[in-house]
Amino acid sequence: MKGFVREETRFSLCGLQCGLCVMRLGGYCPGCGGGEGNQSCAMARCSLRHGGIAYCSACEAYPCAHFDGEEDYDSFLPRRNRRRDLARAQAMGWEAFLAELDERMDILAWLLENYNDGRRKSFYATAVYLLGIEDLRAVREGLAAAPDGPEQTRRARAEWAAALLRRRAESRGISLRLVQKPPKAREPEK
Repeated sequence: MKGFVREETRFSLCGLQCGLCVMRLGGYCPGCGGGEGNQSCAMARCSLRHGGIAYCSACEAYPCAHFDGEEDYDSFLPRRNRRRDLARAQAMGWEAFLAELDERMDILAWLLENYNDGRRKSFYATAVYLLGIEDLRAVREGLAAAPDGPEQTRRARAEWAAALLRRRAESRGISLRLVQKPPKAREPEK
């Protein structure tokens, strides 16, 4: 979007953890305000109208109508924790929050490099986004400590990693499925 530039592109102004997004990982999105390829964004336009705020939570109108119903459905990345993440970032400090996001990004990169069978990119990104950092560390330690025999195929390793992530999520009452927006009801024909 013309005139909108951000230095921090790992975490969006509306609270998405862009550093974990499969669209960004695939090179299709530079993150909000990230330069060429940046898509028009209602939040970016709103930020410009409100003096170029860095995060929605810094706006006097936050939370506004932009957040109504937005967290009920996911896109390429879960949206359900945006408000929580903005509040956490403010409470723990931006530097500590971004350091944790960097660790999450590192764990995701590690999973993709070592446990991806070509079909789990979105699943791993969702798990790393939704699970607590302690759970992610425990899963990584469990995977790293296991014997790595030549009999294990890439697919078997991916299934094992996914099972460990699912078990952690289930123990916390977290669904690792992206929530799809239901299709709009069709108007009855006259």
